[in-house]
Amino acid sequence: MRLLENSVTTRTIQDVQEGQFVPVTIADIWQAYKFLKPLLHHTALTPSRTLRAMTEADIYLKCEHMQRGGSFKARGAGYKVASLSEEQRRAGVIAASAGNHAQGVALAAAQYNISCTIVMPQNAPLAKVTATQSYGAKVVLYGLTYDDAYQHCLELQQKSGAAHIHAFDDPQVIAGQGTLGLEMLNDLPDADAIVVPVGGGGLISGIAIAARALKPDITIIGVEAEGAASCRASLDAGSPQTLPAITTVADGIATKSPGALTFPIIVHLVDDVVTVSDEAIINAVLLLMERCKMMVEGAGAAGLAALLSKAVKLPSKKILVPLTGGNIDINLVSRFIEHGLAAAGRYFVFHTRLTDRPGELMRMLAIIAEMRINVIDVRHQRISNRLPIMQREETITLETRDRAQCEELLRRLRADGYMVEEAQTLE
Repeated sequence: MRLLENSVTTRTIQDVQEGQFVPVTIADIWQAYKFLKPLLHHTALTPSRTLRAMTEADIYLKCEHMQRGGSFKARGAGYKVASLSEEQRRAGVIAASAGNHAQGVALAAAQYNISCTIVMPQNAPLAKVTATQSYGAKVVLYGLTYDDAYQHCLELQQKSGAAHIHAFDDPQVIAGQGTLGLEMLNDLPDADAIVVPVGGGGLISGIAIAARALKPDITIIGVEAEGAASCRASLDAGSPQTLPAITTVADGIATKSPGALTFPIIVHLVDDVVTVSDEAIINAVLLLMERCKMMVEGAGAAGLAALLSKAVKLPSKKILVPLTGGNIDINLVSRFIEHGLAAAGRYFVFHTRLTDRPGELMRMLAIIAEMRINVIDVRHQRISNRLPIMQREETITLETRDRAQCEELLRRLRADGYMVEEAQTLE
């Protein structure tokens, strides 16, 4: 079955919050879709047997990490820039972004030969900074968070007169992001649910408007990082809230507050917003790499993280999960891999004390080798007021099969008389 535009009744968001009118309709989203269709990739919708076995649901991954610019942001940014007047284009465009919106705006600006300035946090991933620059944009690094960059962006905009392209709180941006909802339900009309990462709320707002018009009874769930859960806090309080600080590996959804436009839409059209830990996000990124052969950034994997961690349980349902971005820094990938392997018991670090004489370490390593465990690193410490004379402390890093093998190694070494303790993180 293929959904057709003329089979859908136009639905306007009204009475969202105390009668407030929000000027985004399904007709607006269809218009954006018609405009953007020849300019963007129709990204794949991929089912996964692996994820079905892990979640007991039919998971369909929407591969927006393969979109132009590496994320869904090309939709909203492209449509907003296209809507500017000739006079506005001559003044150039400016935007604040953690990275993905930056690339979407820069791509659109390059298409129209418009000057473009992007303000990004100082700790923005290098991959996102260099990609944005490669599209011809001027990048200004300011502050530690998106919200810091946004305030500086407004200051620069006042001086330059450039058109501001908001990352999420703009009708054209919301309409552009909503085309992802049309596309997903066009490809899977009988979907039961959509699980969407949430930062400022532009994507889930657009998807929700489209999805409610096409299939009113569909379940729509947003997912935030625990360390940047501004939408969840706002829903709990009953009004938009600004978090004092945020911290998460999912930089693409790290915002201190939801949008003034997007929050009422979420209240009215979204069934729930849940939070997931950074640990769950990292696990989802690694699973996508290892089992699905997909490179997805932390924010892009948040929806899947909610399903894998059981923050969202929808057994036997057909679930659309947009993988919203793939612009992850390679250095961060390395850290994710190391952290994930350690959490899974595939890296193991322990401390021990040995008598400081020839052959002592070799005898311990012989036991490790007998268990077919690979040694990655050995560090010696001889000088410490905690160590008795003629003893040394060893910190040994191993590559192990799983947690059970780690436990077996500890038992084996202790049975042979060694004093060993697993390395612990500082609390």
